Amino acid sequence: MSTLKDELLEDMKIAMKQKDKDRISVIRMARAAIKNVEIDKRKDLVDEEVIEVLAKEVKQRRDSIEEYARVGKDDVVQKLKEEIEILTKYLPRQLTREELETIVDEVVQDTESSSMKDMGKVMGAIMPRIKGRADGKIVSELVKERLH
Repeated sequence: MSTLKDELLEDMKIAMKQKDKDRISVIRMARAAIKNVEIDKRKDLVDEEVIEVLAKEVKQRRDSIEEYARVGKDDVVQKLKEEIEILTKYLPRQLTREELETIVDEVVQDTESSSMKDMGKVMGAIMPRIKGRADGKIVSELVKERLH
């Protein structure tokens, strides 16, 4: 069975043959991030853990886009968007806003939450269900809307 790490390695080899420097760079960075976590944890990561690392890399880039856009660095913003596009290929299908709203509504109901005091409880129940399939910032906004 092929793993996500194997897929990254194969795609990197293909990118090297095609001389696609941007893709090579992003995949190398992703593989390095995965390797760093493996070294820290002293074990090989399974696909679910690899997805967590890649999702974190995408999140860092999304956060950076906001910063660079604010200071007018459009060239950097474009490069970051391209990197996100490459990385998201390795993540599970992202949930739509409607799907997220449904999950948030279910969890709010299941946890019998009604106010902002329950935000932590709701987020704690939602995040494991959507792991790697949605941006936590968007989920947080939806939860705040429901609990206001």
